[in-house]
Amino acid sequence: MASETRRTPHQVTFAVLAAAVASYALLQSLVTPVLGTIMVDLHTTQSTVTWVLTAYLLSASIFTPIMGRIGDMAGKERVFVVTMVALAAGSLLAAVATNVTVMIIARVIQGIGGGVLPLAFGIIRDEFPREKVTGAIGLIASLSAVGAGLGIVLAGPIVNLLNYHWLFWLPMIATIAAAVAAHFFVPESPKRESGTVSWLPAVLLSAWLVCLLLALSQGSEWGWGSAAVLGLFAGAIVLAALWIMVESRAASPLIDMRMMRLTAVWTNNLVALLLGAGMYAVFAFMPQFVQTPSAAGYGFGASITQSGLLLLPSSITMFLVGMFSGRLAQIIGGKTVVFIGCLIGAGSMFLLAFAHSEKWELYLATAVMGAGLGLVFAAMSGLIVAAVPQAQTGVASGMNANIRTIGGSVGAALMASIVTSDVLPSGLPKEAGYTNGFALLGIILMVAAGAALLIPSVAAMRRVSGPHEPEPEHGELALVPGGTVVGDKSE
Repeated sequence: MASETRRTPHQVTFAVLAAAVASYALLQSLVTPVLGTIMVDLHTTQSTVTWVLTAYLLSASIFTPIMGRIGDMAGKERVFVVTMVALAAGSLLAAVATNVTVMIIARVIQGIGGGVLPLAFGIIRDEFPREKVTGAIGLIASLSAVGAGLGIVLAGPIVNLLNYHWLFWLPMIATIAAAVAAHFFVPESPKRESGTVSWLPAVLLSAWLVCLLLALSQGSEWGWGSAAVLGLFAGAIVLAALWIMVESRAASPLIDMRMMRLTAVWTNNLVALLLGAGMYAVFAFMPQFVQTPSAAGYGFGASITQSGLLLLPSSITMFLVGMFSGRLAQIIGGKTVVFIGCLIGAGSMFLLAFAHSEKWELYLATAVMGAGLGLVFAAMSGLIVAAVPQAQTGVASGMNANIRTIGGSVGAALMASIVTSDVLPSGLPKEAGYTNGFALLGIILMVAAGAALLIPSVAAMRRVSGPHEPEPEHGELALVPGGTVVGDKSE
């Protein structure tokens, strides 16, 4: 472990964090295009194999804020290594799974890896020079989204050259390497938050997320008006209300409700929810659209590899734009960057809805989508981390990532219900289903742009802070009343 007196250069720390986040992000989507292959190999059914995705989503949603909270108290580097070890163990179990039950258990263990994002954000804030924090956080946030897109691109070649088991072997190798590097090169947290983990709020958080995501993931199969789905939605509402009440009264809350009420926090979380709905729905349904045989009147009959390549432009532009999003936020403000990014993302969804008869149109739309998402993720993550006290960095950023995941399941569920609402005699969805679905995602991102306008501006928060608030030093990010960030701009 790095010495406390001689800190590791922040460039080395960033390289280790980036490798770990990339491994986790790839596992989010690597299995999506090959669920059919896994279903056949493990001798299971279509409804059961979807739990390979659902179990991972549920686990990540639960463990992301929990691991962030533990990291804030016990030390981010230490918990980061533990999280990597859990991710590697889950990948190992998934790689050798011989039945779907073991595979699902493995995916639950992998979900613990959701803690890498809040822990990485916290480590960056602890270790990096002030002027480097925003850019580094933006790159890590963009990398998490880029990895999710690249997973779909890489799945086909890996399966064709090797087999689907290597979708887990390769991330496992990378994760072990990242864990070892983190142990030796990432410094331990200089600051800790006192208290303990409140397990009752953790159980209640788990319960309402399970109810919500289970209803969303199974609604199309069970029926949106069925007693089971309606009961799960009702249970999610009741348990969420109970969770908020318990968290508000807990001596050491898992999620500080006062923090969540800060304007800069809840507005960014709302944008994350809506943005996640659009992004993950596209990642889930674009491969299905292009793999549809052209005899259906649309689609290209693409292979797994070809359908993944259509999403490659989004990963490229997302990463490239994310590299300078932080600097752009310093020039025009993070709120403005988030607003512009949401509008660009909305435009890409409308392109997909109304111009999808040629492959070049899809390449253009996904490239535009990546640019928009790259702007938003980088700027939004910087705003969230800078808007809360340093000790709460892990929890705040973890909840933001968690809400994005929840939004993804909401968007995928809505897209599924629209796409499958009307089918051809062959059983394939009609083209209108995809058109309406992509158009709805465009509207959702337009709403996200509206939500971005609610994010407090620097000027507004300076008026709130009043003339007696000291100005931050050059390069420093300061928190003022209302939870807004004051940057280093001189006026």
